[in-house]
Amino acid sequence: KKNPVTIILDNVLDTYNVGSMFRLADAVAAEKVILCGQTLTPPNSRIKKASINTWQWVDWEYIESTLDAVNKLKSENVTIVAVEQDARSKPFYKVTYEFPLAIVVGNETSGVSKNVLDLADMIVEMPMWGINTSLNVMVSCGIILYEIMKQHE
Repeated sequence: KKNPVTIILDNVLDTYNVGSMFRLADAVAAEKVILCGQTLTPPNSRIKKASINTWQWVDWEYIESTLDAVNKLKSENVTIVAVEQDARSKPFYKVTYEFPLAIVVGNETSGVSKNVLDLADMIVEMPMWGINTSLNVMVSCGIILYEIMKQHE
C-alpha cells in the first residue's frame, strides 16, 4: 500500500541525492517521485548505486518543468509543500500536514525555484541553530517526511 505522498525534485543535480530520494520514497511508501528540470533520471549508474536499485520499483516520472508538475498536482487537489528557507516559511514541526500532498525540494545551491514557491500551499523549513545555514536536500526531506508520516500514523 502506498501513502498519498509525491516527492518532487526541482533541479536537484547531485545524482547521490537523486538516488537517495528513491530510497527515501521507498522507506515512506510514497506514491511517486517526479524528477524535474536538470535532474538526471535513471538508469544512471550513480543513481542506481545510491538508490540501491529502489528506482526500479518506486514509481517515477520526468516532467521538464517543475511548474507544470506542481500545476498538474494542484489540479488534482494535492497540497504542495515546498521545503525552503523563505520569509513565508514555518518550522516543519509546527505545521499540520494533510494527505494527499507533494513535497518539493530544490537545487542544492539555489533551492526551490521562486515561481514554485509562489504556487506552494505552504513553505516549511528546517530551523538552523548553528553557523551553517542549510542541510543536505535529502536529509531535510527525510526529516520532514518522517514528521508527516508520524502525524498520520
